[in-house]
Amino acid sequence: MTAHTGKARLVLIGTGGTIAGRGGSAVNTSAYDCSVLGIDEILTGLPAAAEIADIRTEQLFQIGSENFGTAHLLQLGKRVAALLQRDDVDGVVITHGTDTLDETAYFLHLTLKSAKPVVVVGAMRPPSALSSDGPLNLYHAIVVAASRDAHGKGTLVVANDEIHTARDVVKTNTFKQEAFRSPYGPLGYIVEGVPRFYRLAARRHTVQTEWSIAEIHDLPEVGIVYAHGGMTDHGVRAMLDTGVRAIVYAATGNGNVAASVVAALRDARSRAVHVVRASRTGGGVVIRNAAQPDDRYDWLAADDHVPHKARILTMLALTGACDADALQRAFLTY
Repeated sequence: MTAHTGKARLVLIGTGGTIAGRGGSAVNTSAYDCSVLGIDEILTGLPAAAEIADIRTEQLFQIGSENFGTAHLLQLGKRVAALLQRDDVDGVVITHGTDTLDETAYFLHLTLKSAKPVVVVGAMRPPSALSSDGPLNLYHAIVVAASRDAHGKGTLVVANDEIHTARDVVKTNTFKQEAFRSPYGPLGYIVEGVPRFYRLAARRHTVQTEWSIAEIHDLPEVGIVYAHGGMTDHGVRAMLDTGVRAIVYAATGNGNVAASVVAALRDARSRAVHVVRASRTGGGVVIRNAAQPDDRYDWLAADDHVPHKARILTMLALTGACDADALQRAFLTY
């Protein structure tokens, strides 16, 4: 980086996604080519960002986030961790596709050992579209990452004028700009270019967690089975044959498990595969020993984690202690 100007020194990492997309016309808000623009080109279209921070760019990936796998999570996490250790880096902003943005952000929230701001940002409309949300989302992400008020709050997600904790935020719509929601509301807002925080995330993150990206070199396989009416046990048994270490069962209601599936899930546990009861509803708490006798079956309850975030937490928990008690504590701690 150049000589320090007194402004925050940020690294902007590009990974692709809609925020880097291009449509055939200005009215193509849902049909477009994803991951076309490089991060330098995106930043060039946002000259106001230079007034906020000294920014260096890196293009780490150029993919739609539906293609993000565990190898991408590890590579991104390790690169961000290395940058945060530098004295000439005050924060990191990551542009990301929205499909799995909430998963990547939660992974970083649990594994980065730094109080410096990390902000993950995407867009629901490509830059070529009328009323694209990408430029303002990115500007707001830079503003938040440059703010001292963002320190110590874990990985943040900025979208639609809102600041969310990575722990809570979930994508809830396929095309609307207000797609990202948190069940307990955002941590704050960006008002006229200034971040305003109103609450904090209560669960442990970053420097308080038991996991460090520096010590994680691979992640165990964890799968998700989605419940539906007329459920059979075929999906569970097929997944067992893939060698997963755990199955997150995206159950109906409060983690209810159809009678037709109980035997297969109990068989999974007898084969040392953990079973996590979550809910497909997208909100609320799955209560241990309520819908199912978790103590008797040695199953886990996901608390308020949605299934795909329960998967992230289970993968991380399985890198350490693998007994059910330790895994259950993780769901009640993070």
